[in-house]
Amino acid sequence: MLEAHRNPVVRELEQLFLASSLFAKPISAAAARTTALLLFKERVLSPAAIERSGWEGLVTILDLGGYVRYDFSTATKLLTIAAALRGDRLRRVVGGAASAKDVEEELTKIKGVGPKTVAIFLRELRGLGGPPVPVSEEARSAAKRLRLKRRQLDVEGRGLSRLESVLVRTWVEHGKRGRWQTCPAGAMCGCVAPAHRSGVR
Repeated sequence: MLEAHRNPVVRELEQLFLASSLFAKPISAAAARTTALLLFKERVLSPAAIERSGWEGLVTILDLGGYVRYDFSTATKLLTIAAALRGDRLRRVVGGAASAKDVEEELTKIKGVGPKTVAIFLRELRGLGGPPVPVSEEARSAAKRLRLKRRQLDVEGRGLSRLESVLVRTWVEHGKRGRWQTCPAGAMCGCVAPAHRSGVR
């Protein structure tokens, strides 16, 4: 009951950070999404709720979501993060940061939180407050390879977050592994051919 009256901004930040922690693992996006939905369904959405769920409760949910190989380590990681983010620390970190780098430096002090988790978290913060977040190098590389023009990235807030998420996934699944021939856009965007010089810089 007490959590229902917590600051809604704090609640949203915690939920975004929880989801970011899941998607940062080297696991399929489908498994991360399923697990996040299960945690939301069970109302394991805050540091206090994570701690109440306990290690075994988290492992059960993670197994159901598809984290079988990473269930133990992820449960331990979530409990460590929960202990570090009690109260409104997350809101204070985001609200007091002058730049995205400040947020990264503060949050990566927490054991188990790496740059990838923070990068996903920052991306999802667009339109919700916090410091300006530049488009990642992975997204820019994918946009260049797909011959997107700069104006095609000229969106703001949540729209930019969604676009960057797609570009980063495309880069990780196709560009990083040198498998552009399997790119879902295929011949439509011409990404199989060498990157065009007029791409995003």
